[in-house]
Amino acid sequence: MKPSAFSRTILLVIPVLLFMYGCGTTVDQGKRGLRWNPLTSGLTKEPLKEGFYWHAPWNKVFEYDIRYQSFTEKVDALTADDLSVTLHAAITMRPIGEEIYFLAQEVGHGWYAQLVRPQFLSAVRGVVAQYTMVTLPERSSEIGNKIEAVMVESLKGRHLDVYSVALSEIEFPQMVLKAIEQKQAKEQEKEQKEFEVLIAQRNAEIARIQAKGEGDALQIRAEGESESLRIRAKGQSQAQEIITKTLTPDYLKYKLYENPSTKTIIIPDKSNVPIIVNPGPDHSR
Repeated sequence: MKPSAFSRTILLVIPVLLFMYGCGTTVDQGKRGLRWNPLTSGLTKEPLKEGFYWHAPWNKVFEYDIRYQSFTEKVDALTADDLSVTLHAAITMRPIGEEIYFLAQEVGHGWYAQLVRPQFLSAVRGVVAQYTMVTLPERSSEIGNKIEAVMVESLKGRHLDVYSVALSEIEFPQMVLKAIEQKQAKEQEKEQKEFEVLIAQRNAEIARIQAKGEGDALQIRAEGESESLRIRAKGQSQAQEIITKTLTPDYLKYKLYENPSTKTIIIPDKSNVPIIVNPGPDHSR
């Protein structure tokens, strides 16, 4: 049985499609491509954006990822006080899309390992050496910014874009960690003592204010009582003076006669007779 015309067509098309598919390259999103024509022009300068590109079987398309990538390194470094620390430093960067031809010519796909990594390790060690051990954690952001500035300067003109540098972790030797803990404990104890002294000073100030208030109150009370006594004595003195002025002989006689219990014998004024006042029943004559 002879194959039909349709079957023969299918048998011819399939090899052609396979051949054509093998002669093309897809540049994915976030990447750039460079044509490589070894028999003619070599590496082309114009970057290829996302898409599918045909080429001869002996030609190629080299792809470069131009998205930001993060590279983390574990770096052993010495601090300003000659103590050893281990830092985990991360640098985020990417190739500049419009300049990948020059990057490919100068370094190639291994641009991080060959170009960036040695300078990154050197920058981390150089900046960390400016700080003492105990200041590293609290100033890690500042250290990262300084390392970033060093990397931007050292990679200038190398077709790479540095986005950021950060210290993700700092490992201290056990001896140093113990010393830091002891220092923190002493600082906490010192702060506690200072707090207790402050409380004692405040309590003493409160007691002093209360004592002064009580003393002032007693003084005011004493002054008030003294003034009251002075006014009372003055009033009594004035009253006595008034009474003394009003005690005339006639007034005294009047008061004597006015008293019902008083027994008085009245005799003529110039009779030269003795006066007997209230003689008792048993009084002998």
